[in-house]
Amino acid sequence: MKSAYMYILECSDGSFYTGSTTDMELRLLEHNSGIGANYTDKRRPVKLVYHEEFNSIQEAFLREKQVQKWSRKKKLALIQGNFKMLKELSKKQ
Repeated sequence: MKSAYMYILECSDGSFYTGSTTDMELRLLEHNSGIGANYTDKRRPVKLVYHEEFNSIQEAFLREKQVQKWSRKKKLALIQGNFKMLKELSKKQ
């Protein structure tokens, strides 16, 4: 079974983009060449700042949708591996 990924990119304007894919390397190339997404096309270059691996694209997509709803602070806590802050921010939502 092919792995799938939920990922967070940091855009050139400092904003975050959350997505999912089965080919992380290709997807990052797509985002940086302007064919990844309208959002990242206008905010290139982008860099990969976080990813999680899953057994299926369905699982990765569900995680993507979950993380997309999070605040910037909560995404930063995840990216930084600050699980104490992540837990605190989760209580507030």
